[in-house]
Amino acid sequence: MTPDACAALVEKSDPDRFAATMAAPPGARVRLWPLYAYNLEIARAAWVSPEPMVSQMRLQWWVDTVLAMPGAAPKAHEVAEPLHALVAKTGLPVALLAGMAEARDWDAGSGVFADRAAFDAYLDATAGNLMWAAALALGAPPGAEAAVRDLAYGSGLANWFCAVAELRSRNRQPLPDESPGAVAMLARDGLARIARADRSAILRSAAPALFPGWQAEGLLTQAAREPERVLAGRLGLSEFARRWGLARMALTGRF
Repeated sequence: MTPDACAALVEKSDPDRFAATMAAPPGARVRLWPLYAYNLEIARAAWVSPEPMVSQMRLQWWVDTVLAMPGAAPKAHEVAEPLHALVAKTGLPVALLAGMAEARDWDAGSGVFADRAAFDAYLDATAGNLMWAAALALGAPPGAEAAVRDLAYGSGLANWFCAVAELRSRNRQPLPDESPGAVAMLARDGLARIARADRSAILRSAAPALFPGWQAEGLLTQAAREPERVLAGRLGLSEFARRWGLARMALTGRF
């Protein structure tokens, strides 16, 4: 399989991320598609069966597969093969990728966070690892990691808020505290993480790794003001706001 095939998977199952990535230069896109397709694969793996053990076995397959990269022969798999090529070309730390799959054990298991620290660790291992891996694939220096992870936290939190209602319908408890006050505080924390990120530490060439977070500030601001929208599944920007934000990002290279 090719990065273009990965792009087709992302377009079908994660249209917002696809739209954000299309705002990047073609050379950046080809490195991002395998990572984003991999993210979809492990997200699906966690829900492949109502039996947690079956889902966990699938996730373990991905952990074993990425940890064997790039030394082992590429797997004949539509996503594993282009991901293997990306790791071989860029030297991406496979522990980052494995950590993303390991964190998805939450999805396949009890679906309960013990506390805020456990919730934050989950976001960092999923959204944080993904955005940092994407930034590294585009040449980000090691000193940019803190800024990228701050932006990833805000972006990941916004996406998580949008998924809360669906997760609750699947008998998960997606938030450590579902009270309106706690949800609003969490949203404000996400905004603070975005605001404190030192974007100057991130090379311009690596900026497209940040693009999937283009809606984060708007969504988190809405959640901070009206936290009840999160539990009701009514969080979302207007079509005009979404299109304007995407267009501005494409023109400026910033979100």
